[in-house]
Amino acid sequence: MKEFFTDLAKDIRKNKGALAGLLFILFFLVLGILAPLIAPYPPDQVIDGALRLDPGTRFGEHYFLFGTDDIGRDLFSRIIYGSRVSLLVGLSVVVLSASIGTLLGLLSGYFGGWTDRVISRAMDFIMALPSVLFAIVIVAVLGPGLVNAVVAVSIVALPNFTRLIRAQVMAEKSKQYVQAAQLYGASHLRILFKEILPNCVAPLIVQGSLGFSDGVLNCAALGFLGLGAQAPTPEWGTMLSDARNFLESNPWMVNIPGICILIVVLSFNLLGDGLRDALDPRLKNRV
Repeated sequence: MKEFFTDLAKDIRKNKGALAGLLFILFFLVLGILAPLIAPYPPDQVIDGALRLDPGTRFGEHYFLFGTDDIGRDLFSRIIYGSRVSLLVGLSVVVLSASIGTLLGLLSGYFGGWTDRVISRAMDFIMALPSVLFAIVIVAVLGPGLVNAVVAVSIVALPNFTRLIRAQVMAEKSKQYVQAAQLYGASHLRILFKEILPNCVAPLIVQGSLGFSDGVLNCAALGFLGLGAQAPTPEWGTMLSDARNFLESNPWMVNIPGICILIVVLSFNLLGDGLRDALDPRLKNRV
């Protein structure tokens, strides 16, 4: 296992795009963790009279690096705390969708028959609907909120993990090591989780990194529509929604959180591509 991660780190260092994505992700991660120490103000603090101030404005004893929003909150502080929310949202989506999707994929690929048909048709149904529209329907049923938005986006992301693991299991279960375990009388649970699942880790890692960016983007979209995080939570999509009426007069209120979403999503996509190249033997020579 140690050699696996050592080789993976070497491959990532060789891939400039993946390395840049990893550095940006670590940057926003540090911002989120150290938010109380870095942010000059609490994210919900309102400074009287400091309405929609330009970036770099000094207002009395206050200084606003990114300016303020329409009710007088410091944008720099809200961006920093927003990195914590957005990364936590992406992580929650990946953990939830990967856990359930992996379990469904294992059952579908290993047992086949009616189990495979039921799970596959359910995944086909989810994939047949536009992802954001389906997530909106789920949130409309559950009610607006950050937790419900995470649940909705996780359900939308299920087919990506389920179909991936199903294909891997179908390829692995016919191999000799699985047949040997069956001959020795190993239980289905042992074969699935001790023999087959470890051989599915590499593609699962790649899909997880790509799913992270989808989770951040879709939750930001729900926040923009007013169905995700609710005020005064400093979530980037919600900040975009609050600032859309001031796009022409105060464009920085829209541009700054929008650029943050762009950088985080692009970083995870670059990292995912690098992990795919590093973990797929057929692509290693192209890195």
